[in-house]
Amino acid sequence: MIHAHNYNHQIEQAELVAVCDPNEAAAKKAANLLKLTTYYTTYQEALSNDTIDAVIIACPTKFHKDIAVAAANAKKHIFCEKPMAMNTEECDEMIEAAERNHVKLQIGFMRRFDESFQTAKEMVDAGEVGDVVLVKSLTRGPSKPQEWMYDISISNGPLGEVNSHDIDTMRWFSGSEFKTLFAVGGNFRNKEVKDRYPDFYDNVVMNGVFENGVLGSLDGAQYVQYGYDARVEILGTEGIITIGDIHETTVLSCAKNHSVKRPARKSWTNLFKDAYLAEAVSFVKCILNDTLPKATGMDGKMAVHIVDKGNESLKTGTVIQLGEGIH
Repeated sequence: MIHAHNYNHQIEQAELVAVCDPNEAAAKKAANLLKLTTYYTTYQEALSNDTIDAVIIACPTKFHKDIAVAAANAKKHIFCEKPMAMNTEECDEMIEAAERNHVKLQIGFMRRFDESFQTAKEMVDAGEVGDVVLVKSLTRGPSKPQEWMYDISISNGPLGEVNSHDIDTMRWFSGSEFKTLFAVGGNFRNKEVKDRYPDFYDNVVMNGVFENGVLGSLDGAQYVQYGYDARVEILGTEGIITIGDIHETTVLSCAKNHSVKRPARKSWTNLFKDAYLAEAVSFVKCILNDTLPKATGMDGKMAVHIVDKGNESLKTGTVIQLGEGIH
């Protein structure tokens, strides 16, 4: 609905014409909220509408590939939320279908469109902290996982659902691809599902080395409950850049019992509100101007590749050598 509201009200060069959900009650409710006259319960129906030029795919990851390929074959431009797909083979199918049908394919890495992240990238590129030595990125979410997320075979775990953004951030700031990685994790907050989902983890740390020698460190967690936490450090040879903090506002209170209070951020929705809008504007512009999206299918594929190898490291307890050939 974040995407829907943006396209419905705030982008002059785009018009939201329909919503689609297999749950008809949900589709009808969304259409009513958005004051739309059209809703669909199958994506095939939606894609048969010749007035639709582009689609936004925001559903569980296991459905991304089929919808994206069908959309490309229907000559619709595609914005696909992260994670791009379940594996790199599915990513390749999506990229090939988009290229064959001459449509745009953009992946939902909205942090690339956040003003703070863009400013930090400009500082890195200008050499303000010297050569980049380490990119450290963390994302911790407050919500309890939905049932399907416990099944690593269909969710790819927190590395996919939560930390795809961190993986893309690390690639973006390092300017390189992972060469080696090692991940450890465990289920600390959802122990009631251990018997049913023994491979599930709600906390993960993944460290690695990029091909250009830059070090990478990822910290991810689900159901932390204290709030939404997304922060980045870029350490250079001559300084450091930090992005983000844990606080919702700048308001801080000190009471007579000597306690200090400052509210933690509750959700990612307000933190990246402007970034989601900028992301949507950029998608429309790349269609109208026939330019390359700022978060491409290859960016999505590389994140999926690292998620897959990170999960392999978690399962085997070994350092993964990524080698060449995936670029």
